[in-house]
Amino acid sequence: VQLQAFGGGLVQPGGSLRLSCAASGSRFSINAMNWYRQAPGKQRELVAAITSGGRTNYADSVKGRFTISRDNAKNTVYLQMNSLKPEDTAVYYCNLEVQQYGSTWYAWGQGTLVTVSS
Repeated sequence: VQLQAFGGGLVQPGGSLRLSCAASGSRFSINAMNWYRQAPGKQRELVAAITSGGRTNYADSVKGRFTISRDNAKNTVYLQMNSLKPEDTAVYYCNLEVQQYGSTWYAWGQGTLVTVSS
């Protein structure tokens, strides 16, 4: 299974971006879908998560501003980011819990850079 993330870029404070991450491959299913981020000099942190049943969870720092969603038919997870702040600047990674050939494992996307700056 391969993941491809899209949507990063440069945005002004208060602006919005939408990230997407699509999984491709054969004979697999996706359980949980997560977005992490890593800012320069900081550890990677969980930003948002969504279960196969649609239950969501967010880091306190993004609650009310970010929305995670998924399209199971497309094996895609989205992260809508509104009211962006400079401290949201980071490389964002998608992380998917994959079931394939009787095994469960986590796949990582390549990361997409989000820069919030005026």
